[in-house]
Amino acid sequence: MNKIFRCKNCLNMSTRPRIKFDSRGWCNACVWMEEKKTLDWGARRKELQCFLNKYRSPDGGFDCIVPCSGGKDGSSIAYRLKHLCGMNPLTVTVAPPLSLDIGNRNLTNFIESGYDHIHIHANNEIMRKLNKIGLVEKGFPYYGWLELIKKAVIRVALNFGVYLIFYAEDGEVEYGGSTETKNRASYDLEYIKRVYFEGGLPPDIEKRFSKKDLYWWSFPSEEELKNKALCCVHWSYFENWDPYKNYLIAKEHCGLQEQENSNQGTFTNFAQNDQALYALHTYLMYLKFGFGRATRDAGIEIRRGALTREQALYLVRMYDNNYPEDYIPMYLDYYRMSQKEFDEIIDKWANKNLFEKRNGRWEPTFKVE
Repeated sequence: MNKIFRCKNCLNMSTRPRIKFDSRGWCNACVWMEEKKTLDWGARRKELQCFLNKYRSPDGGFDCIVPCSGGKDGSSIAYRLKHLCGMNPLTVTVAPPLSLDIGNRNLTNFIESGYDHIHIHANNEIMRKLNKIGLVEKGFPYYGWLELIKKAVIRVALNFGVYLIFYAEDGEVEYGGSTETKNRASYDLEYIKRVYFEGGLPPDIEKRFSKKDLYWWSFPSEEELKNKALCCVHWSYFENWDPYKNYLIAKEHCGLQEQENSNQGTFTNFAQNDQALYALHTYLMYLKFGFGRATRDAGIEIRRGALTREQALYLVRMYDNNYPEDYIPMYLDYYRMSQKEFDEIIDKWANKNLFEKRNGRWEPTFKVE
């Protein structure tokens, strides 16, 4: 903890899981930004075309699946596939816990802009219990939903016989983490389990729930996957990833709306508007690792050339330490906790090497510089 530092180009912290830095002190997200400037994107577009041709339905059925909440990324990918690539995508939404009105409107606007769509509402009580387990045992307040948005979409793919799934960006590669997939288009279920699920649900989970309860939260068995050419890819592999460009495409073509004011814990207003638990997720991220939603957003803006590092420092100092005060009553009701129980969980996950509690709130002992 005595050697904590930030990227010399963006503001990524050395506490970020799986992050690496080069001899200049640049994180691997910024190194990747440089690499992309000379990358042969033409070759990757040809690779994309091979995927599309391989999985294109010969009888006019669905060609691929796009997980889509109605937000900027999934909407813009679905638009590109349908209108620029001539594909017939089936879009899938896994209903989030504590959805926000603006997120619901954006999803409706997206669907009405011309897409076939499946909306999965898995058992809300099971979801709540799994999310509470995630909060208490992992410090991850929507862990049950995270598992669901991967596993349920794969279930839909198998049930409909549509085996090409387009996820959005590879967050590990784009934002600072493992770079093992930066030159590989597709990835398998083992990668999802190892990188995205952080060890998965507790090992005794099947003692707490029945197999029927966990249908949507279970990966298909090897027997179910046998002879199925399931293929998961990130769109960011095929195109230089730019969240702001995605926002503009979704706004113009899919009816995307942004918040009137900036979102909780950051200076942007056009991303992650679908659910209230995201603010708690990024607050806990801040308490565990020392960086929050503003740091992440600032890094994206620096790497795309929209902010200087000095401007980003000012914004991170202003926004990162944001306790989601407005949502606390909603959280207590959702998790069925008292304020005391909730506070004890927050205290449990606060990194005592980075924070100290003053006047009932955790405050950083480090400087943002």
